[in-house]
Amino acid sequence: MMKKIKELLQDLTASDIIVIGFGLFLSLLNLIFLFKIEGWYVNILINFGFTAFIFALAYMHKATGKMFWEQFHYWYLVPTIFFSFKEVGYMIRYIHNGADYDRFLIAIDRFIFFGNDPTHLLYHIANPFLTEILQVAYSTFFFLPVIMGIDLILNKRIKELTYGTFIIVYGFFLSYLGYFLWPGIGPRFTLHEFANTSKELPGLFIADFLREFLNAGEGIPAGTLNPAAVVQRDVFPSGHTQMTLLTMYLAYKFNIKSRRFIIPVGILLIFATVYLRYHYFVDLLGGAGFMVLTLITGHFIYNKWAKYKKEEPFDWRSFK
Repeated sequence: MMKKIKELLQDLTASDIIVIGFGLFLSLLNLIFLFKIEGWYVNILINFGFTAFIFALAYMHKATGKMFWEQFHYWYLVPTIFFSFKEVGYMIRYIHNGADYDRFLIAIDRFIFFGNDPTHLLYHIANPFLTEILQVAYSTFFFLPVIMGIDLILNKRIKELTYGTFIIVYGFFLSYLGYFLWPGIGPRFTLHEFANTSKELPGLFIADFLREFLNAGEGIPAGTLNPAAVVQRDVFPSGHTQMTLLTMYLAYKFNIKSRRFIIPVGILLIFATVYLRYHYFVDLLGGAGFMVLTLITGHFIYNKWAKYKKEEPFDWRSFK
């Protein structure tokens, strides 16, 4: 029996392991807070069902060796990140029962900026042209890691792809842990009137459409009566900052051609998080800290799993 389990584990990548581990963590939280979370057993069933799916997918990849299963084994992670984000948001709503930490985040920002709020300061330079550019840049968040992955696939750099994919997935899950610990809704709700966002920060062509699309992804489609009550609690750390910094760092270290697009767009994206009122400035500091934490602990975990599978560890010193 143990031998069979070890054989199944050998099929899993480091990314598979971290997805399964995070699913188990969420299932444990559902059990701990079962008297608070409505439908907790459904979450657990979904998590365990998805774990079975990952084992089956890894087995098909190894058993058939076909490109379809190989690519599926990489790209299933993209929707996984989003659906995990939605489960986390659902759980936070029940666990914290609406208790947010925005007032503490605001206090830290005002301490840093001598009593001022960064979003109010940036409003003085707001104009439709700048808003349009920054809203487009902000909307590329999920695409930047995908662009990096496609670049690596096209250039057959599988070692870097496997490592980079793990770091990105692991980074997302770490940011979700931050949302559990310090839930918040952000300055567009607390320091500004959310309903007036498009009036105060108008764009030129597609800014409003992109803003509404992103709002819907956070659970507040147009017409929502009380958006502050139902929006995802995903402020601290700024996942947009953390994940964009990670993608920029990996693109630079891997020396891929798409870095010429990823890095400048990433810089605009990070600035947009505060300008567009999605985040407090302290959230960006948290995102930078979580980025460093991801790189340090992620490298250790990845190589531990490589050692278990008797594979070559990833070593930046020997990287070319």
